[in-house]
Formats: sequence, structure tokens, C-alpha cells
Amino acid sequence: MKKNKKESFFWTSYSDLMTSMFFIMLVLFVVTVALLHKEMLKIGEEREAMRIERDVTLAQINKIKEIQEATQTIDTTYFRFDENFKRHTLRNIEVSFKTYSPDIKDIPKDVRKTLAEAGKAIRESLLQAQKDNPDAKFLLIVEGQTSNDGYVRNYELSYERALSLVKFWSSQKIYFDEAGGIHNCEVIISGSGKSSKFRELPDNKNNAKNQRFVIHIIPKPGEIK
Repeated sequence: MKKNKKESFFWTSYSDLMTSMFFIMLVLFVVTVALLHKEMLKIGEEREAMRIERDVTLAQINKIKEIQEATQTIDTTYFRFDENFKRHTLRNIEVSFKTYSPDIKDIPKDVRKTLAEAGKAIRESLLQAQKDNPDAKFLLIVEGQTSNDGYVRNYELSYERALSLVKFWSSQKIYFDEAGGIHNCEVIISGSGKSSKFRELPDNKNNAKNQRFVIHIIPKPGEIK
């Protein structure tokens, strides 16, 4: 009799233990499923965020390319675009200063008239780019270069010549800022002397083709919508 009672007590206790373990396992299972579901939702949200970011980034890249292409369309009557260096040079316009002189009046009157038309072409290109991409901003860099003739003031001279060109355009009422209806452009005047990688060959003192102006139109980093 006592043995039967002991066995009965054992199996009752064993049953309670197994029930408790089953309940614990069930709770753990439910918690695990809930945590996995939460983690899957988190992973899904992260993937969606990455997809959106990728799509936005791709859209921004395409927009930047569109803006860059827009700045390459200055009137080819006056400019030649170099695909390798992404810069414009004057086409069929012989810029001839007197030796070591930055005076724009050294250039013949008919050539200065063509330079004025070239300036208008730059302005029209910027106005069109502004119309097509109102949120974009640009840098307009007017760079002067000189022959490789050993002159000690080539850097200064190239800058002074670029400055004289911008002043000449201003005297012809050709502006690249608010006065010209352009709200998103910053003008930078520079002189690279003979140091630019963008040179006409042979790069020596006899090559007057390096006495020239180079135009850069660069989209500025910023918010692209």
C-alpha cells in the first residue's frame, strides 16, 4: 500500500514537472517567435531603408550627370569641350596679348567682339542650366594660361589676363550673377601660368596657343532634388 502511494506521488510529481516544463518551453517558444518576428520586421525595415537610400542616391547621381551634361552645351561656335579634362576652350578665337601684358585692349577689336559673344554664350548656358535645374549651384572658373617661356611672373600674368577678360565682359554688360539674372553661380578667376595639365603640345615658349583662356563650369556639391 505504501509502495503504491509512493508510486502515485512520484507520477503525480513527475506529471506536474513535465507540465511545468512544457509550459516553460511553450513560453520560450512564443517569446522566441515574437523576437524573431520583431527581428524580421527590423531587417525588412532596414532593407527597405537601404533600397530607398539606393534609389535616392541613384536619382541624385543621375541628376548630377544631367547637370554636368547641361554645362557641356555652351555654343560650339565659340567653344570646344575637352571630354578628358571636362573644360571648355575658345574655338577659332586667337587671343593675342602683347608680351607680358594683361591689357585686353592688346587684342584686336574684332576678336574682342567675338569674345563678347562667347561671354554671352556662357551666360545663356548658365541661364538654361538654372531653368532646367533650379536647385543646382555652379562654379564658373575663368582660368588664364601662359606660354612656357620661363617668365617669372607667369602665374600673376595668367591671373591678370583672366581678370581682364571678366572685367571686359562686365564692361559689355555680360554678368554671371544676379545682375545677369543668374542666381546660382559663383565666379572664380584663376591663373595657372604654365603649370596646368591641360596644355597644347608642344608645350614650349614658341607655342602661343597656350596663351589662352580656359572655362570650367562645375556643379557645386549640395542638395540635389
